[in-house]
Amino acid sequence: MPKKLNQLAATAICGNDISSSCLYVSALAIVYAGQYAWLSLLMVALVLFLFRKIYGEVVGALPLNGGAYNALLNTTKKSTASIAAALTVLSYMATAVISASEAIKYLHSIWGFIPIIYTTILLLLVFMALAVIGIGESSKVAIVIFIFHLFSLSLLCGFCIFYFSENGFEILATNFENPMEVGLITALFLGFSAAMLGISGFESSANYVEEQKKGVFPKTLRNMWIVVTIFNPLIAFLALAIIPMDQIIPNQDALLSFMGTTVGGDWLSFIIGIDAAMVLSGAVLTSFVGVGGLMERMTLDRILPKFLKKKNKKGSSYFIFLLFFVLCTSILIVTKGDLAKLAGVYTIAFLSVMVLFGIGNLMLKIKRKRLPRPERSSWFGLIIAIISVIAAIIGNIILNPHYLAIFIEYLIPTLVVVYFMLYRMYILKTFLLFLNYLFPEKGKLFRSISQKTRRLMNEINSQQFVFFTNHDNVATLNKVMLYIKENETTKKVKIVAILDAGETVAPNLKTDVGVLDRAYPEIAIEFIEERGIFSPDKIQELSKRWKIPTNFMFIGSPGPDFPYSIQELGEVRLII
Repeated sequence: MPKKLNQLAATAICGNDISSSCLYVSALAIVYAGQYAWLSLLMVALVLFLFRKIYGEVVGALPLNGGAYNALLNTTKKSTASIAAALTVLSYMATAVISASEAIKYLHSIWGFIPIIYTTILLLLVFMALAVIGIGESSKVAIVIFIFHLFSLSLLCGFCIFYFSENGFEILATNFENPMEVGLITALFLGFSAAMLGISGFESSANYVEEQKKGVFPKTLRNMWIVVTIFNPLIAFLALAIIPMDQIIPNQDALLSFMGTTVGGDWLSFIIGIDAAMVLSGAVLTSFVGVGGLMERMTLDRILPKFLKKKNKKGSSYFIFLLFFVLCTSILIVTKGDLAKLAGVYTIAFLSVMVLFGIGNLMLKIKRKRLPRPERSSWFGLIIAIISVIAAIIGNIILNPHYLAIFIEYLIPTLVVVYFMLYRMYILKTFLLFLNYLFPEKGKLFRSISQKTRRLMNEINSQQFVFFTNHDNVATLNKVMLYIKENETTKKVKIVAILDAGETVAPNLKTDVGVLDRAYPEIAIEFIEERGIFSPDKIQELSKRWKIPTNFMFIGSPGPDFPYSIQELGEVRLII
């Protein structure tokens, strides 16, 4: 079994992504909120604090890889969860390409002989190799990058504070007297909307929670929140305290390097440049690790082709990382390194994932009330958090109206692939009808194509599903069958009652199953009485005996007295 990640390693992987925002988000906030940028960034920190509770409740109740996809999969329909999955993959893809490209551009500013496109591809290749080697090895690289980044930011802030104390309040006062082009409320709203990009990466930890040691996940949320809350507003305030406003805007693309030159000279600017390249590279690693956990879960749930499940000796799904690398490289080549378009995808996709995670928490409260969880978000905090992120999406569309069109251009092909896999049986049936119409004489070619298509359909339908119960009534079991019929493709379902010594099956359960078997003639329903105790070991035993993966085994929502966590049951899904 691969070694689990401790607090530092798990924080470093997601922390590199979210803390890389320090390089650009303060400048962005100043552009739109002027001298009140630090207030906009504190507003972002407040929203992120609310999301700490939201993520803590959802992942605490459902500690499985997949983030927003996992939350919605266990509380709503599979098709709804697939939208969250598609958005998350888009967000990771945009993050990887933008971060890799920007990292190389920082190095190019130091060493001008470096070719940007080819070196960016090489960087993506290096981090793909690290991901293939395994999360344990890649986390060591992430730790080095994360610690150096925190050191660099602390060093810069220390020099800025010293410079400010030596030179007085004159620049700060002048900047605060600077007239604003819009009203204070509008400025704060636009600054907040732009600054919400500074929390990208917060969702990443939920996508590899199964690789973390017990109790580590909420600590990663706390650590990321602390970094963002301290550094982002502080850097914005210090920039306003030491640099005149008319110099901040022209230098917004490399504001921290400019601050380093101002307060410490070229050597400090050089350190910030190296740090920027390293931490942006770390964000690429976060994308690979996050997308690996998510796409593996999607593959297990038959939303992506099954060949992606293949693993190497390290337990790494190398085909997933190879596919992600190819997609990122192709986008880089097609855009020729001009990544303004991807910024729109990145912005709306990431914020949409945050909204969907909030909705997942909402559904968890409504539909899975009995499910134990280590902490709970308040209803008030949840609603405020969702509204805040929706407001940020609207704000970003106001700031960059073309972002929405670009986002839709990338989203539609992604959804086409996902929904093809979800509804492939309907598509194949339609294809057979079209084939009958096209070849009325039913010749050799028709028979060959028809046989291959039917063979594929039989293979898809051959996957069996299991629902564990021993006391559910016919109405509850009917909900189970409706869920399976609407969300899965199968011809056989096992309804299993696990009975301890001396226990007997609930009255009428066999009769109820017989009623359902007649009500759903297209699905063979088998009732099984299994002796033993319902436990993780029993689930694994049945999974091996019947050759049915645990993610195709379903249960109802357990109560507070249930002796096991959902994570201990493997990938067993909650469906009622």
